[in-house]
Amino acid sequence: MAFAATLFGAPAPAEAHPFGDPQTVAIAPDRQRPEVVHVRWKVGGLDDLTLLGVSLGLLPQERVLLDGAVFYQDSDAAALTASDRFAAYLLQQITVSSAGEPCTGSVQPPGDLARGGATLDYTCPGPIGTVAVAVRTLTDLNPAYRTLATGPGGARAVYESGQDSHDWVLGEAAVPAGVPGEPPAPGASDDLGRSAAVQLGAVLGGIVLVAVGGLLLFRRSTRRRRAAEALPNGRPGQLA
Repeated sequence: MAFAATLFGAPAPAEAHPFGDPQTVAIAPDRQRPEVVHVRWKVGGLDDLTLLGVSLGLLPQERVLLDGAVFYQDSDAAALTASDRFAAYLLQQITVSSAGEPCTGSVQPPGDLARGGATLDYTCPGPIGTVAVAVRTLTDLNPAYRTLATGPGGARAVYESGQDSHDWVLGEAAVPAGVPGEPPAPGASDDLGRSAAVQLGAVLGGIVLVAVGGLLLFRRSTRRRRAAEALPNGRPGQLA
């Protein structure tokens, strides 16, 4: 704990990384074992792996400079993959429960932690329909970290500090995204707002074009009529 306090006592290193690519998790049921849930976690930026490795004491503290710069090396992912402390960290920060009962988790050996992430398997008491999945990875280093999550049927959620738990419907009961009556996924309301604004703009633009076109035709017709009236015997056919 003294090591962690020394590392994160300076604000610069902790504030330099949460605002890059967010970490992700994917939640899926096991089709062969109805009592098992898979959670695949993937870091957003490789420098976050380095920062996590330093916080767990797996990498030297000098890898995080005083100005917050972090230098990732390929060996960093290997150091985390081979460590029981990293596996214990994932199981502590990512938890699953079904019907109020905790599910037992295990970490599968990552083949490529940097690019493919790590998969955690959770065995729950009996067949499951809905699970509560909590994700707190990296927010213990800085509360600004966020996690984008996906689940069955195209369901989505955003985990962040203070909102670290979400209920997921698994199995055949999962409802695909966009089904009438289902609340929109995070960000969908913004997309709908932008879409509505674009459509409204197109409609208003069309109305303006029609109005301008009508005005031009009216003015042209008026000019032709006045020119014809000014000619002898009113012979408009002689106009070019």
